[in-house]
Amino acid sequence: MSRYTFFEKEEPADLPRQFFIALCLIIAVFFGLAGRLWYLQIAKGPYFKKLSENNRIRILSIPPARGIIFDRKGIRLVNSRPSFNLYVIPDDVKNWEVLKEQLCKLLDLEQEQVEQRLAQKKMNPIHPIPIKLDITEDELGRLESFKYLMPGVYIEVSPQRNYPLGPVAPHVIGYQGEITPKQLKSGQYPENKMGDFIGQWGLEKEWQQVLGGKKGGRFLEVDATGQEVQLLSVQEPLSGNNLETSLDWDIQKVIQEAMKGKPGAAVVLKPDTGEVLAMYSSPAFDPSSFTRKLSTMEWNALFADPYKPFQNRAIQGQYPPGSTYKMVTALAGLEEKVITPETPFYCNGALPFGKRVFHCWRKGGHGSVNLHKAIVQSCDVYFYNVGIRLGVDRLARYAHMLGLGEPTGISLYPEKGGLIPTALWKLGRYKTAWQPGETLSLAIGQGYNLTTPLQMASITATIANGGKVFRPYLVKRIVSPEGRLIKAFVPQQVRQIPVNPEHLRLIRQAMAGVINEPGGTGGAARLVGLVAAGKTGTAQVVALGKRGGRDHAWFVAFAPLESPQLAMAILMEHGGHGGEAAAPVARKVLEAYFHLPPRVASPPAPQAQSEALVEEKNLD
Repeated sequence: MSRYTFFEKEEPADLPRQFFIALCLIIAVFFGLAGRLWYLQIAKGPYFKKLSENNRIRILSIPPARGIIFDRKGIRLVNSRPSFNLYVIPDDVKNWEVLKEQLCKLLDLEQEQVEQRLAQKKMNPIHPIPIKLDITEDELGRLESFKYLMPGVYIEVSPQRNYPLGPVAPHVIGYQGEITPKQLKSGQYPENKMGDFIGQWGLEKEWQQVLGGKKGGRFLEVDATGQEVQLLSVQEPLSGNNLETSLDWDIQKVIQEAMKGKPGAAVVLKPDTGEVLAMYSSPAFDPSSFTRKLSTMEWNALFADPYKPFQNRAIQGQYPPGSTYKMVTALAGLEEKVITPETPFYCNGALPFGKRVFHCWRKGGHGSVNLHKAIVQSCDVYFYNVGIRLGVDRLARYAHMLGLGEPTGISLYPEKGGLIPTALWKLGRYKTAWQPGETLSLAIGQGYNLTTPLQMASITATIANGGKVFRPYLVKRIVSPEGRLIKAFVPQQVRQIPVNPEHLRLIRQAMAGVINEPGGTGGAARLVGLVAAGKTGTAQVVALGKRGGRDHAWFVAFAPLESPQLAMAILMEHGGHGGEAAAPVARKVLEAYFHLPPRVASPPAPQAQSEALVEEKNLD
């Protein structure tokens, strides 16, 4: 029997039936497809033709709410408000010449302004071009009335940065501005496009990633004129996080009022943490000006201002520290054992050295002077002698130890480092050897010495807290919009300076005498009920510019003497003498911080009025 015997009795009767069923299914699918094709092509053809020709899908971004910046007491320094902004989407514009004419008429714009903005139309035809930001209600009404005649015109409601307290701390807070082509090309802002606003300075710039949030988007169906047909979907934006700063708004406001109309800078720190309680630079500018696009004329006017309102003098201004530097000389002299607290030097008003005579600010001299009296009365001859015994390099070593000659590391850009010269530095810089007479000028804070107000506030804090060098900082916490803590920042102690604590105590006591003892040069900062300590300084200006013929006035201080809660440096450009111009500003800060009644300022002490840099007379 063959192998197929078993199948010989079976009929393949099911095969035709299965073939028939399959054939029917194929025919049914064919007719289904043909019917659907007929429906789409014939029955709905006109509709879909119109839709394909006229309607498109448009994705419009939704800007996120930017984070709020608070002071240490919860006062809002910066927030946001709604703003109506006019954009043009190039791909939707039908007639550019007509559109420019319409925009000029409706918004009272110059033809040149509109053309300048529309010059970006070749960059990306579907990206909106900002034409005018923060338009008024009247402008909005006119645009809405005629928008149907202007294909491509698009109005967006977005959060607008708001500085409700005005120009009280613009150099710290910074401002927002439109992103530049250079910034776009840098790759640091991948989610931004032309027309977006980002932080351009200060905390707004340094914390852009934290404050900025994440954009959302609206998916729209639009018609041929760019008008919205229907909203397809929405992706909600993510709001930026908030910053809680260390700034004390009350102190900041007091400084602003005290320095109104006077170029200079002030920095107030907490000595035990490095928190910045206040930082002010005068003259200031209004950050609200940058929430709209400034014209070229406005930009030029700001940058041509001889008082340079954009310069943050607190971290960028570099000045000779004057007699405030004598604390450094005193500490170096004690540590290097070239003097003791009682080492006397006799001051008759001048010190001959080499072929020159170096004068003291008091022409009649101070008589026999020890360390305490030298600091209290700011005797120059005493510190000339200490400088001679130290030499330039040992003096520079202690200045660097305290933090001078280098940036403090505060997270603000661009901080300058100042200059603390050495013999090697001069040889490299000027190709000449250091002359011993130059050390005398350094010892009283003149010569090549350059410091910033922030540095002087920092070394004052270090002396006040017993030798701890803290990195100054401005942001205490990052908090989500819902109030959830994201990150807290703690004080950063950079180092403990290796000096005898007793030497720091002696200097602190002498600084208390500057304000509170008869003959002290800082009597203008004296207050009833508070023992503060300080040091005046008058820094000679070698090249007196067009803005005046007076020297710079310094005053550094901390308080209270026994348990310091704040340390500060006040610098008044061309203010004259430190005890006369800068100490009263410090007194107002102390009054505000310690809630003391205002004191009627008394006339400055005779010493303070006449304290000035010695005149170097060349006897050649």
